[in-house]
Amino acid sequence: MSERQALTRGIRRWLVFFIVCLVLSGLTAFPLVTELRWTQELLSASASPVPEHFPGLMEWITRVSEGLDTIDREQPFMLYGTDWLAFAHLVIAVAFYGPYRDPVRNIWVIEFGMIACAGIIPLALICGPIRGIPFWWSVIDMSFGVFGVIPLLIVRRMIKRLEVLERAATAANPVSVPASA
Repeated sequence: MSERQALTRGIRRWLVFFIVCLVLSGLTAFPLVTELRWTQELLSASASPVPEHFPGLMEWITRVSEGLDTIDREQPFMLYGTDWLAFAHLVIAVAFYGPYRDPVRNIWVIEFGMIACAGIIPLALICGPIRGIPFWWSVIDMSFGVFGVIPLLIVRRMIKRLEVLERAATAANPVSVPASA
Protein backbone atom coordinates (compact mmCIF):
# COMPACT_ATOMS: atom_id res chain seq x y z
CA MET A 1 0.00 0.00 0.00
CA SER A 2 1.38 3.39 -0.97
CA GLU A 3 1.78 6.24 1.50
CA ARG A 4 -0.98 8.11 -0.32
CA GLN A 5 -3.39 5.19 0.06
CA ALA A 6 -2.45 4.76 3.72
CA LEU A 7 -3.06 8.46 4.41
CA THR A 8 -6.41 8.37 2.63
CA ARG A 9 -7.46 5.29 4.58
CA GLY A 10 -6.41 6.89 7.88
CA ILE A 11 -8.23 10.12 7.05
CA ARG A 12 -11.38 8.18 6.23
CA ARG A 13 -11.23 6.15 9.44
CA TRP A 14 -10.91 9.28 11.58
CA LEU A 15 -13.73 10.93 9.64
CA VAL A 16 -16.02 7.92 10.10
CA PHE A 17 -15.28 8.06 13.84
CA PHE A 18 -16.04 11.79 13.93
CA ILE A 19 -19.23 11.41 11.85
CA VAL A 20 -20.48 8.58 14.08
CA CYS A 21 -19.88 10.74 17.17
CA LEU A 22 -21.80 13.64 15.61
CA VAL A 23 -24.68 11.37 14.62
CA LEU A 24 -24.87 9.78 18.07
CA SER A 25 -24.74 13.21 19.70
CA GLY A 26 -27.56 14.34 17.45
CA LEU A 27 -29.72 11.30 17.95
CA THR A 28 -29.46 11.55 21.74
CA ALA A 29 -30.87 15.10 21.63
CA PHE A 30 -34.28 13.84 20.49
CA PRO A 31 -35.35 11.75 23.55
CA LEU A 32 -34.05 14.13 26.27
CA VAL A 33 -37.00 13.71 28.63
CA THR A 34 -36.73 9.92 28.61
CA GLU A 35 -32.93 9.97 28.84
CA LEU A 36 -32.95 12.28 31.84
CA ARG A 37 -35.62 10.21 33.56
CA TRP A 38 -33.48 7.06 33.07
CA THR A 39 -30.35 8.88 34.20
CA GLN A 40 -32.07 10.12 37.34
CA GLU A 41 -33.40 6.64 38.13
CA LEU A 42 -29.98 5.08 37.54
CA LEU A 43 -28.09 7.64 39.63
CA SER A 44 -30.58 7.49 42.51
CA ALA A 45 -30.66 3.66 42.64
CA SER A 46 -29.68 2.11 45.96
CA ALA A 47 -26.39 0.76 44.56
CA SER A 48 -25.36 4.14 43.15
CA PRO A 49 -22.67 6.11 44.98
CA VAL A 50 -23.72 9.37 43.30
CA PRO A 51 -26.19 10.74 45.89
CA GLU A 52 -23.69 10.22 48.70
CA HIS A 53 -20.42 11.15 46.96
CA PHE A 54 -21.65 13.63 44.33
CA PRO A 55 -24.71 15.35 45.81
CA GLY A 56 -24.24 18.38 43.51
CA LEU A 57 -24.44 16.17 40.44
CA MET A 58 -27.54 14.44 41.79
CA GLU A 59 -29.21 17.77 42.55
CA TRP A 60 -28.40 19.06 39.05
CA ILE A 61 -29.68 15.94 37.27
CA THR A 62 -32.87 16.06 39.37
CA ARG A 63 -33.36 19.77 38.61
CA VAL A 64 -32.84 19.27 34.86
CA SER A 65 -35.08 16.20 34.80
CA GLU A 66 -37.87 18.00 36.66
CA GLY A 67 -37.50 21.00 34.35
CA LEU A 68 -37.74 18.86 31.24
CA ASP A 69 -40.74 16.99 32.68
CA THR A 70 -42.48 20.31 33.34
CA ILE A 71 -41.70 21.62 29.86
CA ASP A 72 -42.80 18.33 28.27
CA ARG A 73 -46.07 18.41 30.21
CA GLU A 74 -46.89 22.14 30.01
CA GLN A 75 -44.99 23.57 27.03
CA PRO A 76 -43.92 20.66 24.79
CA PHE A 77 -43.23 22.98 21.86
CA MET A 78 -40.12 24.18 23.73
CA LEU A 79 -38.54 20.77 23.12
CA TYR A 80 -38.70 21.55 19.41
CA GLY A 81 -35.50 23.54 19.99
CA THR A 82 -33.64 20.38 20.94
CA ASP A 83 -35.06 18.68 17.86
CA TRP A 84 -33.37 21.39 15.81
CA LEU A 85 -30.18 20.86 17.81
CA ALA A 86 -30.31 17.19 16.91
CA PHE A 87 -30.98 17.99 13.27
CA ALA A 88 -28.03 20.40 13.19
CA HIS A 89 -25.70 17.64 14.42
CA LEU A 90 -26.96 15.31 11.69
CA VAL A 91 -26.56 17.95 8.98
CA ILE A 92 -23.05 18.83 10.13
CA ALA A 93 -22.19 15.13 10.07
CA VAL A 94 -23.27 14.99 6.41
CA ALA A 95 -20.90 17.87 5.60
CA PHE A 96 -17.96 15.68 6.60
CA TYR A 97 -18.73 13.36 3.69
CA GLY A 98 -17.01 15.95 1.46
CA PRO A 99 -13.58 15.44 3.05
CA TYR A 100 -14.24 11.71 3.10
CA ARG A 101 -14.59 11.77 -0.70
CA ASP A 102 -11.88 14.33 -1.49
CA PRO A 103 -9.86 15.33 1.57
CA VAL A 104 -7.53 17.85 -0.07
CA ARG A 105 -10.25 19.76 -1.89
CA ASN A 106 -12.56 19.78 1.14
CA ILE A 107 -10.08 20.55 3.92
CA TRP A 108 -12.17 23.65 4.59
CA VAL A 109 -14.83 21.42 6.18
CA ILE A 110 -12.24 20.15 8.66
CA GLU A 111 -11.18 23.72 9.44
CA PHE A 112 -14.85 24.73 9.81
CA GLY A 113 -15.27 21.90 12.32
CA MET A 114 -12.19 23.06 14.22
CA ILE A 115 -13.60 26.59 14.42
CA ALA A 116 -16.93 25.19 15.64
CA CYS A 117 -15.13 23.19 18.34
CA ALA A 118 -13.27 26.32 19.46
CA GLY A 119 -16.57 28.22 19.53
CA ILE A 120 -18.01 25.86 22.11
CA ILE A 121 -15.73 27.32 24.78
CA PRO A 122 -16.87 30.98 24.68
CA LEU A 123 -20.47 29.84 24.21
CA ALA A 124 -20.31 27.75 27.40
CA LEU A 125 -18.47 30.46 29.33
CA ILE A 126 -20.90 33.20 28.29
CA CYS A 127 -24.26 31.45 28.03
CA GLY A 128 -23.72 28.98 30.88
CA PRO A 129 -23.78 31.62 33.64
CA ILE A 130 -26.59 33.54 31.93
CA ARG A 131 -28.74 30.37 31.93
CA GLY A 132 -27.78 29.33 35.47
CA ILE A 133 -25.68 26.35 34.39
CA PRO A 134 -23.18 25.24 37.08
CA PHE A 135 -19.58 25.96 36.09
CA TRP A 136 -18.58 22.30 36.34
CA TRP A 137 -21.31 21.45 33.80
CA SER A 138 -19.98 24.16 31.48
CA VAL A 139 -16.58 22.47 31.77
CA ILE A 140 -18.21 19.21 30.62
CA ASP A 141 -19.77 21.08 27.69
CA MET A 142 -16.41 22.66 26.81
CA SER A 143 -14.79 19.23 26.82
CA PHE A 144 -16.84 18.37 23.71
CA GLY A 145 -14.98 21.10 21.87
CA VAL A 146 -11.62 20.07 23.26
CA PHE A 147 -12.09 16.37 22.53
CA GLY A 148 -13.86 17.06 19.24
CA VAL A 149 -10.99 19.09 17.84
CA ILE A 150 -8.44 16.30 18.44
CA PRO A 151 -9.52 14.02 15.58
CA LEU A 152 -9.95 17.08 13.36
CA LEU A 153 -6.40 18.23 14.07
CA ILE A 154 -5.12 14.74 13.27
CA VAL A 155 -7.15 14.65 10.03
CA ARG A 156 -5.99 18.14 9.01
CA ARG A 157 -2.35 17.17 9.52
CA MET A 158 -2.87 14.00 7.46
CA ILE A 159 -4.60 15.96 4.69
CA LYS A 160 -1.70 18.42 4.54
CA ARG A 161 0.70 15.46 4.12
CA LEU A 162 -1.57 14.01 1.44
CA GLU A 163 -1.62 17.37 -0.33
CA VAL A 164 2.20 17.42 -0.47
CA LEU A 165 2.22 13.89 -1.89
CA GLU A 166 -0.36 14.80 -4.52
CA ARG A 167 1.59 17.91 -5.55
CA ALA A 168 4.75 15.85 -5.87
CA ALA A 169 2.95 13.26 -7.98
CA THR A 170 1.52 15.98 -10.22
CA ALA A 171 4.94 17.60 -10.62
CA ALA A 172 6.50 14.25 -11.52
CA ASN A 173 3.77 13.39 -14.04
CA PRO A 174 2.47 16.65 -15.49
CA VAL A 175 -0.62 16.29 -17.63
CA SER A 176 -0.39 18.18 -20.88
CA VAL A 177 -3.14 20.74 -21.19
CA PRO A 178 -4.22 21.64 -24.72
CA ALA A 179 -3.70 25.29 -25.59
CA SER A 180 -6.84 27.35 -25.94
CA ALA A 181 -7.41 29.09 -29.25
